[in-house]
Amino acid sequence: MKVGYLGPKATFTEIAVRRVFSGLEHIPFQTIPGCMDAVVEQEVDFAVVPLENALEGSVNITLDYLTQEVDLPIIGEITLPIKQHLMVHPSNASDWQQVSKVYSHSHAIAQCHKFLHTQLKGVPFESVSSTAAAAKMVMEAPEANIAAIANELAAEEYGLSIVRRNIHDFDYNHTRFVVLAKEQTELKGLSGSAHHKTTLMVTLPSDQAGALHQVLSAFAWRRINLSKIESRPMKTGIGNYFFIIDLEMKLDEVLIPGAMAELEALGCGVKLLGSYPSVMVEMN
Repeated sequence: MKVGYLGPKATFTEIAVRRVFSGLEHIPFQTIPGCMDAVVEQEVDFAVVPLENALEGSVNITLDYLTQEVDLPIIGEITLPIKQHLMVHPSNASDWQQVSKVYSHSHAIAQCHKFLHTQLKGVPFESVSSTAAAAKMVMEAPEANIAAIANELAAEEYGLSIVRRNIHDFDYNHTRFVVLAKEQTELKGLSGSAHHKTTLMVTLPSDQAGALHQVLSAFAWRRINLSKIESRPMKTGIGNYFFIIDLEMKLDEVLIPGAMAELEALGCGVKLLGSYPSVMVEMN
């Protein structure tokens, strides 16, 4: 079986994949949509893509593509601590403070704003598709004296020197990755997890006062705990939104179906995006 992930090699997504899918073939893709499309087209059996970072919030391209472009259930969630390092080509390690530019994923750059502002003030930075892509660029251009923000695996993969470790602004820096498949299935790597979530997509009825309050009440009186509620534009006009709601429980036969039926009776559109085990893994 094959697992697709956001590449190239040595991204944080690959680290998450290695922790859970150690016995399967791992295939990198250049983009998050490309990774999801590979599941739809049956090029891979699973896709692992980033969904949310504790410092920078949701990965919007994942949310939007998952809810509006493909129909893939979420079958698992992996939470990984994120440790960002500044790395350069070994030939430039002694004068890393004179780098001409810093490359990384936009989220990684934002996570390291304080370091960049104080230690590399005035040095321009540029966003690329992934932290590993930034590390690869540095490896391929030693004469440019550029730097990348990436993980330790990327430094090993591309032969770079880490000149400053743990440059992220806050210690609690974690990213949630979701596992997608064509059909709901049990993952052996997550089967022992005692923690489960259920995710719903809810569209409110138009021009109905208090609709969001009624939605929340449907969960509150059933004592269903919500760990997250987030709005996203429907891309049909200003002011048109849908909501992604994470429930802190496994899909049952009574409470969640009852809440969904109540929302539908209120005129809401309700879609189950998945009910799945969630695990926290550690960096080596």
